[in-house]
Amino acid sequence: MGAKEITVVFYRQNHMRDNWKVDLDGVEAERFFGKLEGDLSRAGVVLKRSRNEAFTIDINSYADLLNAVRISSPADGFGSVCIGHIIGQSQNLDIMDDIRRAVMRIAFAPETVPPEDHNRKVCHNCGCGC
Repeated sequence: MGAKEITVVFYRQNHMRDNWKVDLDGVEAERFFGKLEGDLSRAGVVLKRSRNEAFTIDINSYADLLNAVRISSPADGFGSVCIGHIIGQSQNLDIMDDIRRAVMRIAFAPETVPPEDHNRKVCHNCGCGC
């Protein structure tokens, strides 16, 4: 069996205001993802990043920002789950910390993430269409 692969997918973002803009390509983000990738690789997990330009999320709030970042882990049955569904309410409104929390949960405790049918019943109304 090969290494488990988790992909963080970033949807295109249309910022309606100046709030919640985050540089996901800058030096700080590269440092963050480099450390996270290193930490996960020691546990046999491969972390990848990609962009999905086919979808654009209007960012009016932090919940929209959470919706614009998705996690994919086919081995665990997750095709594209927004990080808000994985972590619930954000503790500190820190997108990098929330990405880390979501990735770690999928990597080491995917059984704690409610299945899609459950999400449809208790959607946090982020606009993801579930």
